[in-house]
Amino acid sequence: MITIYSKKHALRNSKMEIFGGEIVPPFECPKRMDIILDRIKTVELGPIEPPIEYGMEPVEKIHDKAYLTFLETCWSEWEKEDFNGEAVANCWPTRTMNAPHIPRHIEGKIGYYALASETTITKGTWEAALASKNVALTATDKVMQGERAVFALCRPPGHHAAADQFGGYCFLNNAAIAAQYARDNGAKKVAILDVDFHHGNGTQHIFYDRDDVFFLSLHGDPMDTFPYFLGHTDETGDKAGIGYTANYPMPPKSDYKIWKQSLTDALDKIKAYSPDLLLVSLGVDTFEDDPISFFKLKSHNFTDYGALIADLELPTVFIMEGGYAVEKVGINTVNVLNGFEKAC
Repeated sequence: MITIYSKKHALRNSKMEIFGGEIVPPFECPKRMDIILDRIKTVELGPIEPPIEYGMEPVEKIHDKAYLTFLETCWSEWEKEDFNGEAVANCWPTRTMNAPHIPRHIEGKIGYYALASETTITKGTWEAALASKNVALTATDKVMQGERAVFALCRPPGHHAAADQFGGYCFLNNAAIAAQYARDNGAKKVAILDVDFHHGNGTQHIFYDRDDVFFLSLHGDPMDTFPYFLGHTDETGDKAGIGYTANYPMPPKSDYKIWKQSLTDALDKIKAYSPDLLLVSLGVDTFEDDPISFFKLKSHNFTDYGALIADLELPTVFIMEGGYAVEKVGINTVNVLNGFEKAC
């Protein structure tokens, strides 16, 4: 299997996040990519190739232009204020504020566009995010041109990014951008299977009223974990999209037996939908030792579910999302890809 990867991910190198009321080193860090790459090379998964440049047109099909301008200029505006730390949200438009205006000051802008305060913006974040979407688009192009499956080793991840909101370590929604690109280039229907521990709130929000992109997410119950406010079973779509969103929230300590039941149902729905392309938002933070999840999957379970996804016999793009048990992130990620490959 070909892996698409950009060294520019390392330009995103935040030094802090807020966790448990403390400032800690980010769980989402450049080291994750190094370990995954090492594992790819160790097992000889396949060639590693750089992305090509796709420009902004595919991004503007998904994200609000004012939001994109904010991401591009945020760090320079922050620096102009002579702030010493990383750009981080400290004020939001809450449920009692209709927020008809976007503030002029950068602190207000960050709060307007932020999902949560754990994710800072730093020098290099924008360039890394642009490279990440190019990774996803290059992988998608290769699959649409005939490859059975390609791995997009994206960083920063993307599934928490909505049309005009960042957070959860995400800035541009790589899977959504890839799905729309596929639709614009011949795919009549696309399915996005999100297996990250956290609900893909951004992806759901983007496609919620559409029937040409079917979004399915297996995740920790939002009553108990981030992002908290989306991902319930009664969220099934709106307008033309009714029935084309499927959520599988699961409780703390869910093991692979429970998780696999949800996956099996999701795969049955994808098969019935019969898409031209499958995008897998591949988060391996479902692992039992992940520091910010509460599922109990073991490393060999990832191999098994890779094989189950292969049984769909669909052109497939794997797009990297989360996974923060750093020492095992390479094993678990590549186990999915190996399981898929061996089942083909």
